[in-house]
Amino acid sequence: MRGEARPIRHAEEGAAGAAAYAGGMAPGAVPRLRLRPPRGRAADAALACGVFVLVAVGTLRSLIGERQESWPATVLGWTLITAACAALYFCRRRPVVVAAFVLAATAVYYLVSVYDGPLMVAFVVTLYVVASQGHLQAAIALAALTVIATGIGTVAGNDDVNGVAVFMLTGWLVGVVALGWVRHNRLALAREVEERAATEERLRIARELHDVVGHHLSLINVQSAAALRRLHKNPAKGEQSAQEALGAIKDTSREALRELRATLGVLRQVDETAPTAPPAGLDRLGELVASARLAGLDVRVRFSGERERLPTEVDLAAYRIIQESLTNVNRHAHATAVTVRIHRGARQVTVEITDNGHGPAAADGTTPGSGIRGMRERAHALGGELTAGPGPDGGFTVRGRIPYTNGARSPS
Repeated sequence: MRGEARPIRHAEEGAAGAAAYAGGMAPGAVPRLRLRPPRGRAADAALACGVFVLVAVGTLRSLIGERQESWPATVLGWTLITAACAALYFCRRRPVVVAAFVLAATAVYYLVSVYDGPLMVAFVVTLYVVASQGHLQAAIALAALTVIATGIGTVAGNDDVNGVAVFMLTGWLVGVVALGWVRHNRLALAREVEERAATEERLRIARELHDVVGHHLSLINVQSAAALRRLHKNPAKGEQSAQEALGAIKDTSREALRELRATLGVLRQVDETAPTAPPAGLDRLGELVASARLAGLDVRVRFSGERERLPTEVDLAAYRIIQESLTNVNRHAHATAVTVRIHRGARQVTVEITDNGHGPAAADGTTPGSGIRGMRERAHALGGELTAGPGPDGGFTVRGRIPYTNGARSPS
């Protein structure tokens, strides 16, 4: 078992080579040059060629100088070197199979060759790739097999390897497996964070589109239905009301198109002209109330607390909660009056919308659409809360609380 001794000398060299490859890229490496590193199959080929050059340079003494073995043994050794290094081209696609093959080729090489070439580097690289791709048990099994085989050679009388050398080999292999597993966890965490961010962004976009399009289309539906009903009941007197409703429909549809274009412009990520209208917020509550009144609702607004302007995200969330609540009243509540209360405290803003209707709204968000669920998600995203249910005096009440810090206020 003389051959098991030689991997010891190249463990440190192999660890350095493994750290230079993780799925084609170095773990945590920052390129100093602005040259684009090879990717995909090119990276696999570069790895195989690089390791082959390293091993070949370390084994050149088998071809020059005084002969210590027969030429057939030398040819067999170089064949094993070439096969092991060429297998690295497939390492990322079949990591466990390639690592097992390279380990077998390396073991045979050290058993039949007199020359102490650094072929152990190839196995260390494959061991790192196996661990970095999530095959932790396979990596541990291959490393343990290597240590056991080397230990058996030592016990059998291999004078080149002692207990200290076996211990050092164990440490190097454990370190390589640990580094590969750490990289695997980092990549998995990065993918999870990216997926979570994409999901949150999709939910945010869905809420925006629901609030903008749903509110305006609901008003258009209510206003057009009211105009038709008045014309049907009294064509002579209903003409003026129909004209007012059509004007409101025109304004509402124009506003819906403007906000929809702004939202789609953000999604397209193009350099478009910034919208000239102010962003949605409580400063535009008057427009929202006027639209609801045109739909036949008696809307009253009550302000209390501080008058300083809210942070942008809090201001938008409060506005959208009021907007969606008024939309739900128009759709489901069969109400005639709505009271909107807004209280700005030192650390939070509270909005409460109460109607006198008897619609089928439910606090669990099971009403048609997803309005209540979207409002609740908006509040929760900013650390607040939202409740919705029957009011104490009848009707339906939506109450949202959104916290913020004093330093978060934008200038008035």
